[in-house]
Amino acid sequence: MAEANRAAKKGKTFSVKTMPGFTTVAMICFIVLYAPIVTLVIYSFNAGNSIAFWEGFSIRWYFIALENTVVQEAALRSLIIATAAAAIASTVATMAAIATTRTRPFRGRTAIYLMINQPLMVPEIVTAVALLIFFASIKVATGYTGLGYLIIAHAAFCVPFAYLPIRARLESMDSTLEAAAADLYATPWQAFRRITLPLLAPGIIAGAMLAFVISLDDVIITEFVKSAGQDTLPTYMLGQLRRAITPEVNAISTALLVLTLVLLSVFFVLTRDRRANPD
Repeated sequence: MAEANRAAKKGKTFSVKTMPGFTTVAMICFIVLYAPIVTLVIYSFNAGNSIAFWEGFSIRWYFIALENTVVQEAALRSLIIATAAAAIASTVATMAAIATTRTRPFRGRTAIYLMINQPLMVPEIVTAVALLIFFASIKVATGYTGLGYLIIAHAAFCVPFAYLPIRARLESMDSTLEAAAADLYATPWQAFRRITLPLLAPGIIAGAMLAFVISLDDVIITEFVKSAGQDTLPTYMLGQLRRAITPEVNAISTALLVLTLVLLSVFFVLTRDRRANPD
């Protein structure tokens, strides 16, 4: 019996939760992370013009933001850019994920993986400056200054964010279904359209939503690449913070926060491991 107890103790896995002070440190981290966000949300309902002094409950700043034509234009522009960038990024990421997971091992696959994930490793300011120089030369040569540059820049930056969940979904899929389709004389395109794509759809949707959120919230790349009159919602808010700060900025931030939380919740539902979480 004693030997069995010793064996059980030896086989017991280490858990960080058992360390002294873990709960205290975790609570401090949560407070530091979320207290500013909670404060922002609360003061978005402030009746007064101050962002520091509570003057009563009101939702007037939400109506002011909704009626602001500049906010409307910036919000529409942000949605257009984020939607287009997410569609492009998820398409490119899907093709890249299939090429790196559904093929035989080949020389240079690790290098391709590193190149795809390069925007995650390089500081965003470096990517923004590089895109600024690259697009500036194109603007001079072509004279075009539309939203295409922002869409391409956001799509390039969002590819790795879409690639990771799509690749994870592919790696968890059973490849024997595709092999069975090939045995039944299905062409590679038919096998992809009828087997791979339907099974991969949750991963593609999750990757597109993650890319959409990243594009919607981006400031640095947008600030460097955009032309005059092409403010998105985040860059408009940055400009307002440099001028007079009112709870209107809090209201816009809260609306973006709610949208982001909804999309991330759907992303979590689509990417969770149902085998590990059957409930």
